[in-house]
Amino acid sequence: GQTGEAPKPGESIFKSSNHPTALMFHLGFKIAAVVIYILGGLISSSFVFSFVIVTLLLAFDFWTVKNVTGRLLVGLRWWNEVNEDGSNEWRFESREDTSKIADIDSRVFWFTLWLTPLVWSLFMISTLLSFNWGWLLCTVVANVLAAANLYGYVRCSRAAKDKVGSLATSVAAGMFTSSMSSRF
Repeated sequence: GQTGEAPKPGESIFKSSNHPTALMFHLGFKIAAVVIYILGGLISSSFVFSFVIVTLLLAFDFWTVKNVTGRLLVGLRWWNEVNEDGSNEWRFESREDTSKIADIDSRVFWFTLWLTPLVWSLFMISTLLSFNWGWLLCTVVANVLAAANLYGYVRCSRAAKDKVGSLATSVAAGMFTSSMSSRF
């Protein structure tokens, strides 16, 4: 299929993506963190080494999703600023022209954004039930980072939809008043 179209059966999602490199990193850091988490004992006998690698991959994933793939794959970006008085202020950016966003990019982005906290929550429950306190910390970090991105992008998406709705309302109101004023 052409870039931006849904992939045909058996075709790579990367061929249909408008941003295959961003999509690769969006998936790659998540998959690598899970694989190292599961197979870390086979790769290295050192818990600390595996823990640090997984934590770094989680941090890379958080930063990449927050600052790169969200902007490229779905046209959204968020951040949180702490004001001088200590209060938080959420900031959202959204691309006005969404015609360049490929359906596959958007679907993969949102699916993995929702799936990631679910997967790490299952791992967290598993570590709790097995009293594996070292990995519990890792799964908590993974959940916090994944949930922060999910929360930020859900709020950003809602803000973008509200912005489009208010723009449509103001355009309709402007058209109504101009048609009314031209009649008098």
